[in-house]
Amino acid sequence: MDDARGFRPATPDAGSLGLDHGERRILWQRVIDVLEDYLGSLPDAPVSSIPADADVAALVQGCDLLQPMDSQQALELAVHGLLNCQVHAAHPRHFGLFMPRPTTMGVMAETLVAAFNPQAGSRHHSPFAVEVETHVLRTLGAWFGYDSQSVDGTMTSGGAEANHTAVLAALAHRFPAFVQDGAWALSRRPAIYLSAEAHGSFRKAARACGLGDRSIREIDTDTGGRIDIMALERRIAQDRGDGWEPVMVVATAGTTAAGVVDPIATLAELAEREGLWLHVDAAWGGAAAWLPELAPLFEGLARADSITFDPHKWLSVPLGAGAFLTRHVGLLEDLFSVDTPYLPEPDGDAGAEPYAKSLRWSRRFTGLKVFLSLLVAGREGYQQTMRRQLAYGDLLRRQLKKTGWTLRNRTVLPVVCFDDVSGTSQASLEHIKKIAHDVVASGQAWVCPVRTRGRPVVRACISGYDTSEQDVMTLVQTLADVRGGSVGLPPIPTAGSTVSD
Repeated sequence: MDDARGFRPATPDAGSLGLDHGERRILWQRVIDVLEDYLGSLPDAPVSSIPADADVAALVQGCDLLQPMDSQQALELAVHGLLNCQVHAAHPRHFGLFMPRPTTMGVMAETLVAAFNPQAGSRHHSPFAVEVETHVLRTLGAWFGYDSQSVDGTMTSGGAEANHTAVLAALAHRFPAFVQDGAWALSRRPAIYLSAEAHGSFRKAARACGLGDRSIREIDTDTGGRIDIMALERRIAQDRGDGWEPVMVVATAGTTAAGVVDPIATLAELAEREGLWLHVDAAWGGAAAWLPELAPLFEGLARADSITFDPHKWLSVPLGAGAFLTRHVGLLEDLFSVDTPYLPEPDGDAGAEPYAKSLRWSRRFTGLKVFLSLLVAGREGYQQTMRRQLAYGDLLRRQLKKTGWTLRNRTVLPVVCFDDVSGTSQASLEHIKKIAHDVVASGQAWVCPVRTRGRPVVRACISGYDTSEQDVMTLVQTLADVRGGSVGLPPIPTAGSTVSD
């Protein structure tokens, strides 16, 4: 049918979008073969494959997106780029930033979600998706000590979105008019308190909420890397005297650089006494709270007003899967609910729709990869894996000390920070970067330089569920090699050795 201007629209070529049955089968089989070959060959492959920027640019910019390419050729281009142009976080010797090999059920869930493409923002579009995510959030909340029937929350893209939500929740809780009046509702400038080791996403959240960087109070840490309670109390009193309004304090349960857990119970008492919102950023380390032997480290977690947790970290589901949890039922709906005449009202006691409890509107079905991974492994499966990772963290510490490295962080979690400078002396950032660079360049392992408590250190984290004792000892050997060799380096163990050595 011609439009009003006399133009006849072209007939869309649906075949180039959906492809036919036979072509799809060929492509799917190729994807399966690639993934199985990739995972099977990873232990013997370099951990990092990063070519020159010009080569990567040539690979991508040589593609003309205005002209169609054969589907198998296009798939091979993507496979080549992924195999040869990235750090392989799924590698068992990737001792990196909380990006482990994803669970098989998580990968399958991602594939199903991509194909079915449910809208998880509304029960009317996908009641299964909404029910699964509700169940996951309640289960996680209960495992952290919340009442499963009175916990509220939302799936997020990751910790940054969850922490942003926490800042908004704290403002709305402290200033009831904030939802309607925004910054004009703030009688005094709000202040947010966190450790100097806390995640940088809170600074981004402060900017996004219109508070600015100056609202963030980075409190010094004690010798163990935990937030200094006395320094925090002094700063709160000082701010009140200077006309600021203390609103929120953040406890980090597993800092990114050093794996340190702030004293949550003490901060909970302080927050109650000072009238502050307590948020616990447990994006990575929170999973360790499921281990009875580590429960004392997380004492007070259930007293938090809100919690950030990232299943794509220690639960090993594919990126990105985060969760925001709160014990203040209804607050999220107050924050985010708006009139939507094109969507029906929730039925009966179903509660608010997910889009009405989140920064996002259209929502990917994030919860399925968490749901299926937990359904197959169970909490017990994750507990066994975490205990093994904790043991390998201890093994790495012992072997580093034996071979002349100096440990620079104190935590029971499997994050190890170290350098090769004795005593209290400090290595230069350039020296630390050189060690990390040479380890990565060897292809044998991946570590990174970080700063913790102002000190440049090399950081290694046991986060892969398939990392073995052999992998840990390969890292120790590689570190010795890049340092020029160490006297008394223990031999790499055979498969029959134990982590107790």
